[in-house]
Amino acid sequence: MLARRPRDPLQSLHRNGQELKQQVDSLLSESQLKGALEASKRRDIYQRCIQLKQAIDENKNTLQKLKKADEPAPVGNYHQKKEEELNLLDTLTHQLQELAVFVNSENRTEFEALTEREEDDDFEEEDEEDNDNDKEESEESDGEEEEMEEEENQERESQRQMTSKEYAAVGDFTAQQSGDLTFKAGEILHIIEKNPDGWWMAKNAKGNKGLVPRTYLEPCPKEEGQEPSEECHEDVEVGDETAEGAEVTQRTDSHWSAVQTAFSEQANTVAVLTTMGAIPAGFRPSTLFQLLEEGNQFQTSYFLQPELTPSQLAFRDLLWDTKTGTIRSRPTRVSLILTLWSCKMIPVPGVSIQVLSRHMRLCLFDGNKVLSNIHSVRATWQSKKPKTWTFSPQVTGTLPCLLDGDCFIRSSSSSPDLGILFELGISYIRNSTGERGELSCGWVFLKLFDASGVPIPAKTYELFLSGGTPYERGVEVDPSGTRRAPGSVFHQMITMRRQPHLLVKLRSLNRRSRDTLSLLPETFIGSMCYVHLLILYRQFLGDVLLKDRTNTQSAELISNPILATFPKLLVQPDVMDVLKSSWAEKESTLKRAEKTGSS
Repeated sequence: MLARRPRDPLQSLHRNGQELKQQVDSLLSESQLKGALEASKRRDIYQRCIQLKQAIDENKNTLQKLKKADEPAPVGNYHQKKEEELNLLDTLTHQLQELAVFVNSENRTEFEALTEREEDDDFEEEDEEDNDNDKEESEESDGEEEEMEEEENQERESQRQMTSKEYAAVGDFTAQQSGDLTFKAGEILHIIEKNPDGWWMAKNAKGNKGLVPRTYLEPCPKEEGQEPSEECHEDVEVGDETAEGAEVTQRTDSHWSAVQTAFSEQANTVAVLTTMGAIPAGFRPSTLFQLLEEGNQFQTSYFLQPELTPSQLAFRDLLWDTKTGTIRSRPTRVSLILTLWSCKMIPVPGVSIQVLSRHMRLCLFDGNKVLSNIHSVRATWQSKKPKTWTFSPQVTGTLPCLLDGDCFIRSSSSSPDLGILFELGISYIRNSTGERGELSCGWVFLKLFDASGVPIPAKTYELFLSGGTPYERGVEVDPSGTRRAPGSVFHQMITMRRQPHLLVKLRSLNRRSRDTLSLLPETFIGSMCYVHLLILYRQFLGDVLLKDRTNTQSAELISNPILATFPKLLVQPDVMDVLKSSWAEKESTLKRAEKTGSS
């Protein structure tokens, strides 16, 4: 008798996923029974949630590593089937998280009196139990607390933070889909769980629970004399102290605080403009503009400077090549050229505000934090087509740097979610008050690698924009203009064409362009029109900091006007245009052999 042929890898993972789904469905049904609210039963359900979550994570990790080449026989619609399996596992994970949060919150109600002495930031207590049961519940709580600590240690990889906190809403939020929690500005929310995707499980004063976006929340003001909690340092780490003793902080995880600041300061203005119909409901204060305003951490000049090694005694990305007499080239994981074509169907603001400029900001992004400098390109438009923005217009003479839509992108990040974040924005002035501001008109994220880690092809992409901020989901740019499409394919196509979208083109590099860009920093975004000026500056850095230094351990100050001045010129587009024109004028007088040598 022939041995049974082993099941194909994808088929085997599909069967495992179906078995996990049956177990999750069974657990959910069991949690709805009357006896499920007993303390011992809740502990059992919670433990099973953890075990199922670990099994789902293992299945998901195996599925993500699986490739089409691993299949012994051809599989039709392989990538679609793999994506469906991943979506199923994500759904099961979300269901288990909600169930675990519910069960755990019920457990915490029973021994809330005990945990109040151990936690710094407990908030409103739920209904107190009868005094006759206090002693019995306290004894149960001691055992439950030990179990909870063991369970939380097992869940560190999934980044579950179950400590309750109170946050105040800085703006109104309407539920976008089932499971979201609607709230008003100023409302106090009790945070139950902090998910790494920025959507937190919260409970309001009425006891309703649901997911809320972190960008709408800020910690409640602390009373005088209260010790600072760990939450204060969630997204920052303490750096060196200045001469006055003030702490210098630097963001390390994500950039939520900057988004929160923008909402706190501009939420009222945006709410008024939205209510008046001056802007669509999907417009928000610009996230990338807020990051640029915070300091130089995301400025081009910051990333252009050489990076020190951990020992602070040498440069990590600036090395000297003694054979060629130039700085050494450094290949990167991502090195390509991006061309911005146009944006279409962008909503036009109302007459109560005056638009001063339209622009595109872009940066490298991993879904959580900005990884590069933020590059800006000015857009042009015509009064006949106010909903269409274009880049790199035809002009007489040299195209200004600010209007050039050809950008280079370099990155050595190993993140599987690495991509480009595009944010459309306008700067405006209110006609009634003269108040100025900057709004985001939509955003889109283009991942540079597929699920198997292969770079996406170099071609033209049509990207549909989302409203809100990059940390929100399910928000449309202009919900009022969206209508449910009829069943016909033709009407669906027409509706899709009416959605705001962006046209960009990714271009692969030839050998000469690749060698040229390899002289730039490993992580950098900029305009192709002044790339030679950037390389020249890096060469000056190599000459002064590496070649001409007789003693690398010398602490003497270096006085060089070019090194001191050029980074400041990067934010002066008019000066950069003059330098670019001078370069082109000088290059036109060179012979072919001289041009080859200079490049």
